[in-house]
Amino acid sequence: MRRYEATFEIDSKADAYAIHRILERVYDTVREESQNDRVGSDDASTLLDEFRTLRDAAARPASGSLTITYERDDESAR
Repeated sequence: MRRYEATFEIDSKADAYAIHRILERVYDTVREESQNDRVGSDDASTLLDEFRTLRDAAARPASGSLTITYERDDESAR
C-alpha cells in the first residue's frame, strides 16, 4: 500500500479561506460521486456527513493545520 500525505498550515485568514475552498470542492466532488455510485447507501451518507463536518469547521477562520492522507492499495490498481 502506498501512502501520500500533505499538510497545510493555516496561519492567516487567507490560508483559512483557501482551505475552506478546497474542502468545499472536495465535498461537492464526493457528493456528486456518491450520487452516481452509491445512491442511498449508509456508506455514502456517512462519508458525506464527515466531509460536511470538515467543510463547516473550515468555514470559521482559525489557525491550525489540515493533513490529507491518500492511501492506495497497489493490488486494486492492477
